[in-house]
Amino acid sequence: MTAVATTRDTIDTLRDLLERLGDISPDRIRFRPPPGSATEADVIQVERDENLLCELVDGVLVEKGIGYRESLLAIAIARALGDFVLARNLGLVTGADGMIGLFPGLVRIPDVAYVSWDRVPGRKVPAEAIPHFAPNIAVEVLSSSNTAGEMARKRREYFRAGVELLWVVDPNARTLEVFSDPDRSTLLGASQSLDGGTVLPGFVLSLGALFAELDRHGD
Repeated sequence: MTAVATTRDTIDTLRDLLERLGDISPDRIRFRPPPGSATEADVIQVERDENLLCELVDGVLVEKGIGYRESLLAIAIARALGDFVLARNLGLVTGADGMIGLFPGLVRIPDVAYVSWDRVPGRKVPAEAIPHFAPNIAVEVLSSSNTAGEMARKRREYFRAGVELLWVVDPNARTLEVFSDPDRSTLLGASQSLDGGTVLPGFVLSLGALFAELDRHGD
């Protein structure tokens, strides 16, 4: 693993900190431990003690944006990916509580992630709470608390760490944006299908079927 990808400019005010994190809401920033001093151990402790998922960014615990509709779509994607990957024993698929250390001091929690066995130490399920590797595919389902700045930063981090594909799902617009690098993407709508490209050949997911999950109802 290469050195940490993030840099720390001088932070004198809360505004500086918010800008550094992508102009996110201050409601998502934890002050215990104080910003700048948090570690991976704090990420694990907060999850165990408070059942709260936080990412670790520049020594700051940042609460992960969540939502019911977002979870519904993430599970549907994880189910499709998981069925495909498991049938071929290609690697591992994790969900919205799968914490991943992309760099020392940087923990991200993609809503869904696929990592091939070749990237997993020992080619077996990691025992640690926060394994350190880059998934081949990361999936982020946008919530109302995610900002454009935050997502731009995440894209840079994911690809710098070695992620090959990033899928960004917008539940409100019912679109899925496929990134092959931080600044190049293809926007897919509900009438189209998503494929795994060269990263996961043969994988196909109908976006019409995916977004139909949002319209399900009882008889």
